[in-house]
Amino acid sequence: MPLRHRGTHPKDTEYFAKSQLPKLATAVKELSWLLGRGYSMKAASTLVGDHHQLSTRQRLAVGRIACADRQITARRSKCVSLEALKGREIIIDGFNLIITVETALGGGAVFDCLDGCYRDLSSVYGSYKLVEETLPAIELIGNLLTDYHPKQIHWLFDRPVSNSGRLAGMVQHLGDAHNWSFTTETTERTDALLTHSKHIVISCDSIILDRTTHWCNLAREVITRRVPDAWVVGLGS
Repeated sequence: MPLRHRGTHPKDTEYFAKSQLPKLATAVKELSWLLGRGYSMKAASTLVGDHHQLSTRQRLAVGRIACADRQITARRSKCVSLEALKGREIIIDGFNLIITVETALGGGAVFDCLDGCYRDLSSVYGSYKLVEETLPAIELIGNLLTDYHPKQIHWLFDRPVSNSGRLAGMVQHLGDAHNWSFTTETTERTDALLTHSKHIVISCDSIILDRTTHWCNLAREVITRRVPDAWVVGLGS
């Protein structure tokens, strides 16, 4: 049995304490302003992070929260409600969705971003390990989706990431056990398949959201509705 939790860090309670939030909120505003004027994320993040003397994890959080105004408008215009899933085929960015919900269940910080997405600071870096929250996360996702009756739910997992096949198998097994309309696939073209799909996309990856036609903010919905004790850090309102 896996014993570790996703997304927890021993200094996050210090980095994202209430006393730090005003500084971080200012950093988000400044970074968003720079991004809206054509600065690259790397250059702008360095400038803002150095100015406010942010830690590495604070810089990462600010970068995931911040967004140019035009991107906020475009992403929100393409976001569909859960009700819109009825009778539709959907395609899921598997690692992205599961890891976000795992983090919320495990007590890690989840950030309320300017575009409305919930994002975490976890990353697989080519290797994914099951945690205590993996199975509960998949079950929460499946149960919520079932309430809105999509026609087909297709999960994609990045094949180069270790344990992608194992996780895909776990998702498929749960889908079969609950009679959910799941199909799973490991692929080396996950981002391309998501961005070019004609179906509703489930992801909170910024690059995918900017390129896809329609998406649903499922991670936020699952956490808001099914993980009431999640540690959600809001900086950008």
